[in-house]
Amino acid sequence: MQTTITIRTGGPGLTEFTDRVAAWLPSEDGLLTLFVRHTSCSILIQENADPEVQADLQTWLHRTVPPTTDPAMADLTHTYEGPDDMPGHIKAALLPVSLQIPVAAGRMRLGTWQGIYLWEHRDRPHRREVVLHFRAD
Repeated sequence: MQTTITIRTGGPGLTEFTDRVAAWLPSEDGLLTLFVRHTSCSILIQENADPEVQADLQTWLHRTVPPTTDPAMADLTHTYEGPDDMPGHIKAALLPVSLQIPVAAGRMRLGTWQGIYLWEHRDRPHRREVVLHFRAD
C-alpha cells in the first residue's frame, strides 16, 4: 500500500504531519516507510510537546550550517539558487530523508511525545511530497 502526501511549509522550520500519516494507515500490523522526495528538506521524529525543542533545533542547525552569505561558507560554489540553497542540501545530507516506523493494529508505535516532522531548510515556503509505504506483516 502506497500514497504520496503534500506538505506545504512556511519557510524554514519543522512542520508536524503525524495526524495525516495516522489517518492513512490501515488497521493492521506492519512497517511504515516514509520518504521525502526533495534534496533541501528532511523528515524526522522529534518531540511534539514543547515548541521550544523545534526552535532550539532550528537555531542549532542554522548555526551549524549557515547561509552562503556567512564568511564560513565562502568556499561553496553552488550559490546561484540563493544563499539558502546549498546549505539546504548540506542539511538534508546530515539529517534523515526516510524513516521506518513499526505499526501495531493500525497505530504507529511512536513514543508519548514523538511526532513526525518535515524540516524545511529553505528560506521561503515550499510544497513538499512525502511518499508513504505500508507493508503488512
